[in-house]
Amino acid sequence: MGKKLNFKYKVLIASAGLGNRLKGMTKNINKALISIAHKPAISYIIEKFDVDIEIIIAVGYKADLIKDYISIAYPNRKITFVDVDKFEGEGSGLGYSIMKCEEHLQCPFIFSSNDTIVLEDIKPPTFNWMGQTDLEDNSQYRSIVSKNNQVKELRAKNYIGDSKAYIGLSGIFNYKEFWSSMKSGVNEGSIMIGESFGLRNLISKNISLFDFTWFDTGNIDQLNKTREFFSKNNNYNILEKEEEAIWFQEDKVIKFSIDKNFIKNRVARSSSLGKYIPSIITSSENMFAYKKIEGDVFSKLPSEKNLKFFLNWIEEFWQKKELSRDQEKDFFSTCNVFYKEKTYKRVKLFFTELERFDVEENINGIQTPKIFDLLDMVDWKLLSKGIPVRFHGDLHFENILINNNSDQPFTLLDWRQDFGGNMEYGDIYYDLAKLNHGFIISHKIIDEELFNVETNLDHIRYDFHRTQNLINCEEYFKDWVVNKGFNYSKVELLTSLIFLNIAVLHHYPYNKLLFYLGKSMLYKYLRPENNNK
Repeated sequence: MGKKLNFKYKVLIASAGLGNRLKGMTKNINKALISIAHKPAISYIIEKFDVDIEIIIAVGYKADLIKDYISIAYPNRKITFVDVDKFEGEGSGLGYSIMKCEEHLQCPFIFSSNDTIVLEDIKPPTFNWMGQTDLEDNSQYRSIVSKNNQVKELRAKNYIGDSKAYIGLSGIFNYKEFWSSMKSGVNEGSIMIGESFGLRNLISKNISLFDFTWFDTGNIDQLNKTREFFSKNNNYNILEKEEEAIWFQEDKVIKFSIDKNFIKNRVARSSSLGKYIPSIITSSENMFAYKKIEGDVFSKLPSEKNLKFFLNWIEEFWQKKELSRDQEKDFFSTCNVFYKEKTYKRVKLFFTELERFDVEENINGIQTPKIFDLLDMVDWKLLSKGIPVRFHGDLHFENILINNNSDQPFTLLDWRQDFGGNMEYGDIYYDLAKLNHGFIISHKIIDEELFNVETNLDHIRYDFHRTQNLINCEEYFKDWVVNKGFNYSKVELLTSLIFLNIAVLHHYPYNKLLFYLGKSMLYKYLRPENNNK
């Protein structure tokens, strides 16, 4: 963050466009909200500037999402939104978005595209300047020809030569000349070219150059490199999803989903979960925030001792619900839909996504029937006879926080919004199976790619890393389940179905590991020699 000074200036972040270079990644969100180490890209830009500097953000595509995030993340910053009416199609362009902000920028200002992240401090616009960087191939960017650290020429994209890339970050001191140039140059392309058009006309006024360590989050290859860099010092082990995200913003945790009902129901359920979850600070249609709680997630400390402590604590949470006869019938039906129908649907989607067929195959040396044949053999009536309790719904180790507080030793995170549409109660067996699946597959193996899946026609071999701690926890958990009078075989069956269900939700080749693991576990459960059923 830059040092405070008396020089008055503002910042413009252009964020109205569709982000076409990221292709399908921006179908649900503006590219300014693309997650980088569990923080939206735009936050890396905003936090480069002092809190007393006004920031102007041009918004168009998915504008409401940007506004919601900014209002939740930065309630004490002076941020002005400018709605851009034409952000796609004829008449639209970066220059058009910029010119819509003119009335708010009658002073020197810094221009930043919403996909530009730099490591260095950003200088105030006490003179005209442009940001540049060295690239092996700068052909997809505008390039700068310079002499004595002054811009001599700003070249169009696709130029190959001895020059540095312009990074979409600049300081504009001669703002009157800049605006005059942009407006008078409409017929010459200022609308499509953007700020570069106005900057070209400031070369005669002198434009200095600054070198930056630049991360371009606007194309897929560079975005992946950016994520890799910023994840090095990231302690959070949360899988990225296209339709939802968890963002960490100073003392707040912000949950985002494109599904408004998802957010609405999460917030609604929070009151019934009470002290067991963090208190929600604020919410909007697509987001809610709660105060960040200090502690370590269970996945970092998966010991048998901690598990014993947790199971003793969670018993109080699993408050049993007494149901009427009609409610029991409804609950049975809900469990049946949630377990059976969802599984068939998810498995079909898996085959569609991977363009594969349901076949008999040899998995780790065992000839295994087709998955749909196995699913047809499941006793769905038995499985659907659930036990209604106050439930969490996604009780894996990344969602269990170990607190430094003896009065409240654990906090449950990222609770499910409903159980098959029911927000009041769900099946305890689902929570038990979610716990069980964490003993088998840990987030660590995903993060560090400690697994292997090999396919050769109908022969499949998979393997993955497991720590002795998790194996010990699994054994203790099995004994605990049985001693409490639950059916462990049912937990095993549900665990196999969970792996099959979540396979389609994850990336390749991890999705294959989940599918074949689930299929193997299901076949093991269903084999005649299995006497545990």
